Amino acid sequence: MNMNAECKAPQVSVVSRPEPTCGARVITPRVDITENASELTLYAEMPGVSSDQVQLHFEKGELILLGKTAPREIQGTLLLDEAPHGDFHRVFSVDESIDAMKITAEYKQGVLVIHLPKAESARSRQIEVKAG
Repeated sequence: MNMNAECKAPQVSVVSRPEPTCGARVITPRVDITENASELTLYAEMPGVSSDQVQLHFEKGELILLGKTAPREIQGTLLLDEAPHGDFHRVFSVDESIDAMKITAEYKQGVLVIHLPKAESARSRQIEVKAG
């Protein structure tokens, strides 16, 4: 997904509301969202975050992604500081077409993968037309 592209998934929209801890740098994870007939899948890049520091919450229609990294211990003089460290934070508004009770997630190799199943009522389906 193009970094500058708007989210085309009407079921999920971005909410901008970072909440850093005292003195920490806030990092907005880069996200890709895909859709198929049964679910949306959200891929959030959170490099350097250990799995025990990843948190995912769903409350009041919002999906909240959190993670923490610590700065590397530096031996010598730091000449360039581009590696992300601090608090990862991103919030998405999720509408009622997503079955919130069935949201699942896994984290591996720095990517949080969140499965957002569509509610049965929101899924497209083929309707049989009977001859009369």
